[in-house]
Amino acid sequence: MPQSLEPLLHGHKFFAGLEPAHLALIVGCAANEVFPAGSFLFREGEPAQTFYLIREGRLALEIATPGGGSSVGALVVQTLGEGDVAGFSWLIEPHRWEFDGRVVERVRAVRMDGTCLRDKCDEDPRLGYELMRRFARLAANELQATRLQLLDVYGHAHGR
Repeated sequence: MPQSLEPLLHGHKFFAGLEPAHLALIVGCAANEVFPAGSFLFREGEPAQTFYLIREGRLALEIATPGGGSSVGALVVQTLGEGDVAGFSWLIEPHRWEFDGRVVERVRAVRMDGTCLRDKCDEDPRLGYELMRRFARLAANELQATRLQLLDVYGHAHGR
């Protein structure tokens, strides 16, 4: 008999303090996944209908560099690991990935279905507001990481 993912969601820092009723609502949108090293959880420009709670392993968020076109010609913006959340593009139209998510070291994650979650948020605006607050923090952190990475790349490139 399959085990409920509710304890995994409850134990993840992203959902810390979420009302038990809200947690019970969203658990039906969750599934366990395993991704081998070298695979991609998502690719830039593709439809974004999920996000991932990383349980173990490492995931590189990358953007293609001019003339690169593959992970060889990619700039790693951020590396995520245990306890991190990958992806917020499922929440904001046009629901397209802004980065590639390349698995550096085998990833075990809880995949959250964005379409399912958007439906739940439409039904319960309090849940929607709470998730939006959490994802706004996540988006701000990713923007800051991207900014620092670009400063590092371009600051060194111009001898600053």
